[in-house]
Amino acid sequence: MEQRLLGRTGVRVSSYCLGAMMFGSVGNADRAECRQIIDRSLEAGITFIDTADVYSRGESEEIVGQALGRRRDDVVLATKLYNPMSREPNHRGASRRWILRACEDSLRRLGTDYIDLYQVHRLDENTDLDETLSALSDLVRAGKVRMIGTSTWPAEWMVESQWAAVSGGHVRPRCEQPPYSLFVRGAERDVFPTAVRHGMGVIVWSPLNGGWLTGKYRTGEHVPADSRFQRLRSGAWSTSTPGASTKFDLLPALEKIAADAGVTLIELALAFTQAHPAVTSTIIGPRTLAQLESQLSAAEVTLSSEVLDAIDAVVAPGTTIDRGDLAFEPQALRHLVQRRR
Repeated sequence: MEQRLLGRTGVRVSSYCLGAMMFGSVGNADRAECRQIIDRSLEAGITFIDTADVYSRGESEEIVGQALGRRRDDVVLATKLYNPMSREPNHRGASRRWILRACEDSLRRLGTDYIDLYQVHRLDENTDLDETLSALSDLVRAGKVRMIGTSTWPAEWMVESQWAAVSGGHVRPRCEQPPYSLFVRGAERDVFPTAVRHGMGVIVWSPLNGGWLTGKYRTGEHVPADSRFQRLRSGAWSTSTPGASTKFDLLPALEKIAADAGVTLIELALAFTQAHPAVTSTIIGPRTLAQLESQLSAAEVTLSSEVLDAIDAVVAPGTTIDRGDLAFEPQALRHLVQRRR
């Protein structure tokens, strides 16, 4: 598997990253199979693993740490903080108070004394950016974190974080983790160019758009019982959002492009994300070993210009089909009081 530089950090990571969101009670509670998924991924050449404290409330981190064991130094290990970890109001966000506590908790669960890439899972609009970067920088200087990054931050705040880091003498965020797929191409408009300008790596998540691009779903057909759509029934995992009918309409055209290219829809979707020059690594998040195998084969696929042109004709560059796939919206759009006097 190809190894790529993560921005200008000098660190190389595999072009595909194993995402651990499905490890634990929310996805796969069978720890033995989760370990098999990790073992098979490392065997296939994946050297990059991404998890988060909130995944199954810490269970994912525990599974990853236990499975890696003595192989810890063989991988670039990434985790994230921000989302609520309890009902306590301060057990969340990106304040100094929570960052220092969350890092210690993640280190313990992962069974390691350092995190390669520590990411702020979402923008915390209620915390001063200088406060967040100062705390993260202290973790780097203490040797507990090697690099810091962001996840699903809008381009303007990516720029703001670079400026705040330089002006405040803090460590700069070195990568961004946006959603990106055939159906969610908004990052092409601003996030990707911003990352390139600032020498940031890009790690894309949900390349299969929550399962839409697996080939499992058809208009009017019953949703498989073991699918995320049946288990979660919200957000990207819904067939009743305003953009869902459009996705159903577009799927046959994408499947034809895949068939003409001699690949599966999954391979087409994953290889598409790899084709963008700004993308460092694509996160795959299998729940089962079978799902992993269906995705690993994409590492051997390179899409031609003709295939990419055909995709552009179906879903225009920079387009996000369903507003429900926008993983971040500013408070000004979510709260009426911030839009009216």
